[in-house]
Amino acid sequence: MRSRRTAAFVVLVAVLLAAAALLLPSPGEAAPRSATGLSTAAESAQVEQLRAQLPQADGSAALIVFSRSDGGPLTAADRSAAQAKAASVGVRAPLQVPENGRVALAVLPLSERDDVAIATAVDQLREKLRGLPSGLETAVTGPAAFTTDLTKVFDGADSKLIIVTAAVVALLLLLTYRSPGLVLLPLIVVGLTEQVTTSLSDQVLSRLGIPGGGQVTGIVSVLVFGAATDYALLLIARYREILRHEERPGYAMSLAVRRVAEPILASGGTVIAALALLLLASTETLVGIAIGCIIGIALAMVAGLAVLPAVLVLFGRKVFWPFVPRVGDPATEGKLWGRLGAVVARRPAVVLVLSTLVLAGLALGTFGVRTGLAQNEQFRVEPEAVRGAKILAEAFPAGSTEPLTVIGPAQQASAVAASIKDAPGVAEVRPGARNDQLASYDVVLTAEPGSAESFAAVRDLRERLDQVGTDVLVGGGAAETLDSNEADQRDRLLIMPLILLLVGAVLVAVLRSVLAPVLLLLTVIASFFASFGASWLLFDHLLGFPALDGQVILLSFLFLVALGVDYNIFLTTRAREEARTTSTREGMLTGLRVTGGVITSAGLLLASVFAVLGVLPLITLTQVGVIVCVGVLLDTLLVRTVVVPALAFLLGDRFWWPNRSGQKVPTATS
Repeated sequence: MRSRRTAAFVVLVAVLLAAAALLLPSPGEAAPRSATGLSTAAESAQVEQLRAQLPQADGSAALIVFSRSDGGPLTAADRSAAQAKAASVGVRAPLQVPENGRVALAVLPLSERDDVAIATAVDQLREKLRGLPSGLETAVTGPAAFTTDLTKVFDGADSKLIIVTAAVVALLLLLTYRSPGLVLLPLIVVGLTEQVTTSLSDQVLSRLGIPGGGQVTGIVSVLVFGAATDYALLLIARYREILRHEERPGYAMSLAVRRVAEPILASGGTVIAALALLLLASTETLVGIAIGCIIGIALAMVAGLAVLPAVLVLFGRKVFWPFVPRVGDPATEGKLWGRLGAVVARRPAVVLVLSTLVLAGLALGTFGVRTGLAQNEQFRVEPEAVRGAKILAEAFPAGSTEPLTVIGPAQQASAVAASIKDAPGVAEVRPGARNDQLASYDVVLTAEPGSAESFAAVRDLRERLDQVGTDVLVGGGAAETLDSNEADQRDRLLIMPLILLLVGAVLVAVLRSVLAPVLLLLTVIASFFASFGASWLLFDHLLGFPALDGQVILLSFLFLVALGVDYNIFLTTRAREEARTTSTREGMLTGLRVTGGVITSAGLLLASVFAVLGVLPLITLTQVGVIVCVGVLLDTLLVRTVVVPALAFLLGDRFWWPNRSGQKVPTATS
């Protein structure tokens, strides 16, 4: 990258490859293996596969709920109008009216199977149901309506998310550099990286048969924007530092790339390796997120170490206008962080104790955390499906909106039906579709789907039916949610310890030390629990969220551990480099001073980018965004700036054990 000709060639190749990726034909959307995206090892997923073999099981159903806007009982005129309107949309059966007379229910079977067709059918149904008499209102609910409203959450979400994220990145770059060139050029490179990532991810996921879009696209886009911009900040800071001593921009960029390559590759490699462990997860959503993010981080490293350096070399020093660095200029950044380091160095023990108390205090918020969101609780803004389900639950058994599906051998149908009727928590049993081999039943529970009571009823029902035959299976409704929650718990117990082992191994390899990686890992764990506790207090007392989604814990842990270690890698690799010619104390002071500004800027940017997930009205994404945002801020402003330097000052050269005290620590290749 020492000449503009080489830089121009790199930029040309990058543009051509990006154009090729963006012009790839749009792949078809893969169908999920089950409604919850679980593997076929889950009983509810097996039920869905068996149900597809039954006649009249090729679609869903829309539940049309009629009620009065004042909450009063339906009049005779209301019922007549409701029956006429239901008949006009294809309902042939009479309305179901409970004893209190406040609600009338009509069930309309739908033949559509894929999400797009179901959403279109539900939208058309809702449009046809307009024009009711004054005081009478309707809501369409049930699984089909929930699918439609969940799809609508992401209508235009990709564009909205990209626009807001790009605006946040542009603002923070402008505040950091106060240079138009250092806002526009990195933003273009990062934006193209995100778009190429999205295109390639869609291609890969489609070919693997894993659904993308929705949550997958949102999290991947945010992570790529944050990581790619962080790498750009690290590169530009080192480039500007070298330009004060080197006249030739091309040669200065070569040195900058060589010196930031190790921390960027170590950082990106750590995140990719941690994401690879997510491939062990039981749900398609997590696997899709892992694949998309792995592609994104790999491209972000390429952009940070090849494409952006080439772009900056093409523009030379003038890219820094109006604050162009000249040879011999004194360093102006880092004074604040130098003073902070000096304060920590004078009283490292006191600072460490106080910081530990702060983190421990925030971590206390983890007590009382509730996990598991019911279907009605997934949305921040209540859609029609949720409103209809609540009205229906007040008049009919709460499980009416999502009945269970029991499927077993046809020859055991009588025994299956008898066992279901005797099971506690069952409000109603209706015969479903059947053929010569299989028979199904729709089972309505008294408890709301997703509640603890519904889970208990499902477990009890499965135990009873196992006595009839191990090939009698329970799925649908609360059974799917229960299987999903149990899969999330298994994933946490398996993947979270593996992430810690992996990150620890990477730190040992990068720092050529044992004690320092252990200490850094402990600080990241403390930061996670503190951010988790602080975020739960925010969710519970300010935002009023009923619980945490089961996947939020694993996702936020992965991002906070992998990304939190990044900043420690940036700091400690520079401190180790400086300690080669001085001491650990002086090396850490210098490392804190020269990296403080760029790491803080990177942390603030990454936190802000993840907070952008809150623009989507889905509680799961909001929770991931808030927890990661709080964790990155804690890691950036407290752990990396105070706790880690305090540990290094207390231990001195022993910080790098098993290197002997006072032994110089080898640096990265220049």
